[in-house]
Amino acid sequence: MSEMAEAIHALIAEKGYSEESVRQTIENALKAAYKRTYGTADNAIVKFADDMSDVSIYSRKTVVDGVYDPVSEIELEDAKKLSEDCELGDEIDILEDPKAFDRSAVATGKQTAHQGLNETIKDSLYNQYKDKVGEMINGYYQRERNGNIYVDLGNAGKLEGVLPVKYQSPRETYEQGDRIKAVIVDLKRTSSGLQLVLSRSDPRLVQIVMEMEIPEISDGSVRIERCVRDAGYRTKMAVSSVREEIDPVGACVGAKGVRIQNVIRELLGEKIDVLKYDSDPAAFIQNALSPAQVSRVVILDVQKRHALAIVEESQFSLAIGKQGQNVRLANRLCDWNIDVKTEEQAAEMDLSESAASIAARSLFRDDEPEEAEITTVAELPGVDVRVAEILKDGGIEDIVQFMDACDNGSVKQIAGLTESEIDAVCSLIKENVEFVEEPEEAPAAAEDAESAQDVPAEDEKYYCPECGAEITLDMTQCPKCGVEFEFTEDEE
Repeated sequence: MSEMAEAIHALIAEKGYSEESVRQTIENALKAAYKRTYGTADNAIVKFADDMSDVSIYSRKTVVDGVYDPVSEIELEDAKKLSEDCELGDEIDILEDPKAFDRSAVATGKQTAHQGLNETIKDSLYNQYKDKVGEMINGYYQRERNGNIYVDLGNAGKLEGVLPVKYQSPRETYEQGDRIKAVIVDLKRTSSGLQLVLSRSDPRLVQIVMEMEIPEISDGSVRIERCVRDAGYRTKMAVSSVREEIDPVGACVGAKGVRIQNVIRELLGEKIDVLKYDSDPAAFIQNALSPAQVSRVVILDVQKRHALAIVEESQFSLAIGKQGQNVRLANRLCDWNIDVKTEEQAAEMDLSESAASIAARSLFRDDEPEEAEITTVAELPGVDVRVAEILKDGGIEDIVQFMDACDNGSVKQIAGLTESEIDAVCSLIKENVEFVEEPEEAPAAAEDAESAQDVPAEDEKYYCPECGAEITLDMTQCPKCGVEFEFTEDEE
């Protein structure tokens, strides 16, 4: 069995398998060959040396007087040749020589071992990459099939990356051996092995490149609040600063635009609009329509999130953008439905109704307006839009649902989320949401009145006007003095 021992050490030392996985694979392979030879493996016992230097397979047989099943039984006379202490009913392990197995049994064992090692590789790689969804990975163009690009990620071919057509940037082309940077968006098990689904169109790619190029973002001084993208053409990104002395837009753009040009170069010429995030919807919409200059923003309907941006005639086409791209990205960035009109077009519109409705609502508010109640993950200030969408697709939209999922650990089972992204949502909830326990309701006044009515009043007593004897309403004369009387009701 020296060859077997050498194979064990090679798998552990060279291939990086764990000792337990190799042990299990070899045991399953030997039992598969045993079953192919004898028809069953129920009585097969595999034993390893303590230092994993050797492995053996045994047949466990019962000592009987008269063998009916030679695979699982042995005559007492034959058993005593192996051990003189044997008695009827005892079990004895008899060493088997794998070299005596026929060729088909050996082939079955090899196939079982091969499948076991493949599953071990899949499990190892899955555990290694399951927490890397949302991160960037480097690879090299390998081949193309049906428009999908297959990426060589190294690992001696154990792990394959695929860049589907729907996740490709339409302006990018690749040739054999070209380097590809992409974001991991999914992890799949296939018949050929583990497969990483990559994306070059995900907004997360722009955020990661920005973090690499801009120190203020990597150290947390500047935060990327929201990011939307029309891959290959334009990206809009809203940023904010943790410290007042730092200009978030200036930090991202850099002196003479050097920093942002490095990001644009990485995205092969895609335009990037970096703008300042503002909690005021009107100011944020105004910023989101850059590079167009917006004269003013009118909020038409708060509930429907409908707003009107008014611009000069010269700025109208710039605000709309080519094929409506600029205003469309602004809509997605602000999560508002934005209409763009010129001053002349706005003058023809009747905006009095919206102004009156806003004025009417203000009459019923306190001097200091109350902050809007945050109930969903998507409403959290600064939340990653992609994370909120993944949680919503996973059935978690409400903040209370998210906290419950964190407590029972089910949120970690949602594909596409990393622990750091889950922690970030938890931090935003702590910063922006206050949980208040509702007080117990006091008994209703109606219930009090009803309970009061249920208490029976004491019976009223009546007395004879002549002798003072106690009488009842059904009497017509006093039982004591005999005087006659009658009862009448007082009219109100």
